Amino acid sequence: MPELPEVEVVRRGLDAHVLGRTIEAVEVLHPRPVRRHLPGPEDFAALLTGRAFTAARRRGKFLWLPLDPLDGAAPADALLAHLGMSGQLLVQPVDAPAERHLRVRFRLGASPAGGPLDLRFVDQRMFGGLWYSPGGGELPAELAHIARDPLDPDFEEDAFVRRVRRSSSGIKRILLNQTMLSGVGNIYADEALWRAKVHGERRGDQLTPGQVREVLEAARAVMTAALGEGGTSFDALYVNVNGESGYFDRSLRAYGREGEPCARCGTPIRRASFMNRSSFFCPVCQPAPRARRPRAVRGSIGG
Repeated sequence: MPELPEVEVVRRGLDAHVLGRTIEAVEVLHPRPVRRHLPGPEDFAALLTGRAFTAARRRGKFLWLPLDPLDGAAPADALLAHLGMSGQLLVQPVDAPAERHLRVRFRLGASPAGGPLDLRFVDQRMFGGLWYSPGGGELPAELAHIARDPLDPDFEEDAFVRRVRRSSSGIKRILLNQTMLSGVGNIYADEALWRAKVHGERRGDQLTPGQVREVLEAARAVMTAALGEGGTSFDALYVNVNGESGYFDRSLRAYGREGEPCARCGTPIRRASFMNRSSFFCPVCQPAPRARRPRAVRGSIGG
């Protein structure tokens, strides 16, 4: 599933190509991606036709495109998107051949930047989706429960540190909890923990404030580096709006490196099962926490 860097790369592409263009037509080629719009695909298309995107925003792994207000009314509505496992938002020439898994097509009018374009939602596995969010221009109500991400300038680091140190969950579970910290998925959690030399099973309440901050700074560093390389692509399913793959997978130090020598100490990287997925770590640089011994129960033996 795309994580923060991949979704941010797509957001930047949308910001560069689709803003200010009028939506001249909407074609829903398969109903599943708009399944959460209960009035149906026709209503979804009607609500968007004639509108224009005014911004491209992101919260964690979600994207939304605020729309020009109807009759100047506020707050603005928005088109909300989640890419799921294989979703792609592509900007294409209107005469480009249809992609095999094209699900929704937005025909966008010309702008000072150039002629008309298509914005296409392509999704092979169809776990992703599009919503029409009434009043969602500033922050869709559907995303109100999702925390800010560590690259957000309004992210409250001190509050995050306190919450982590009150938690008995393992730090990797905490990093993946989108109500605690958004945008971090399996890949970047493993990479951040490797950089910070912390095992993913270390409980939050066993970490010092300094260690939590080190993990957080490592997450920022690895995701910023991934942004600079267009994100991480292991197959053709993740691409930017121009259909290009990222190449940060070449820079990964832990994730997917089972059996390869640790870049710090040379010990083979290990893989462990984790929440129906995998965790990758160095057993020397990231020692596993010791199991707590059960307390002895004191008492007397009576006759």
